[in-house]
Amino acid sequence: MTVDELARPVSRRMLGTETLLVLGLSLGQSAVYALVSLIAKLTATGGLSKQTAALNTSASARPYLDLTYQLLGIVFALLPVLLAVHLLARDPGDPARTLGVDFRRPGSDLARGAGLTALIGLPGLALFWAAAQLGLNATLLWWTVPVLILAAVQNAVLEEVIVVGYLITRLRQLNWRIGAVLATSALLRGSYHLYQGFGAFVGNAVMGVIFGLFYLRTRRVAPLIVAHTLLDIFAFVGYAMLPKSWFDWL
Repeated sequence: MTVDELARPVSRRMLGTETLLVLGLSLGQSAVYALVSLIAKLTATGGLSKQTAALNTSASARPYLDLTYQLLGIVFALLPVLLAVHLLARDPGDPARTLGVDFRRPGSDLARGAGLTALIGLPGLALFWAAAQLGLNATLLWWTVPVLILAAVQNAVLEEVIVVGYLITRLRQLNWRIGAVLATSALLRGSYHLYQGFGAFVGNAVMGVIFGLFYLRTRRVAPLIVAHTLLDIFAFVGYAMLPKSWFDWL
């Protein structure tokens, strides 16, 4: 094999295969498990509204061992992000700039992330309430605050880098139309939330369209990570710490 052969451009077929493998090792796999979980809940006694969806459940009865398992899970869940960044490094330019996670605009990223949090959070709360009234959501169980905060950061980095930055970049390189790119990214985001019910699927798919449009316009994933982290912290920690009487209307 010659040096020229080793340096030849990556073909569209190889890009497509690479994308499927990255998704299969990360959120595509999660989507399949979420679909199976949803089917299990739908076919269980009492229907979907009587089922629970547990987040950050205990992995051991021993507290320090449980914490170790939780932290290891967060660290290893981020490996697909490093893989995606590594693969993007084969393209011209800096992958951090391609994704918009290069910390060149921290103030702007934080401000835009806060704005997206408000845009997504209030309608999302209304959608969650509507789905709860219709029995379309499973009841969520909430656990320890520090791990939930770390999990929120991990979820945000994993989802926004893979489902927005990496996937949209690769699909555009494969010459997909903008509408198909947005739909694929949004439906994937919704699909791995199916274990929470149909309301979570719709809400996250809508969020996916908004985040996808934002990325196509700005080429910045950092504000999306900020917004997603804040949304998850408000949802996870807020529910766990605020008085339960505040949530009687749910």
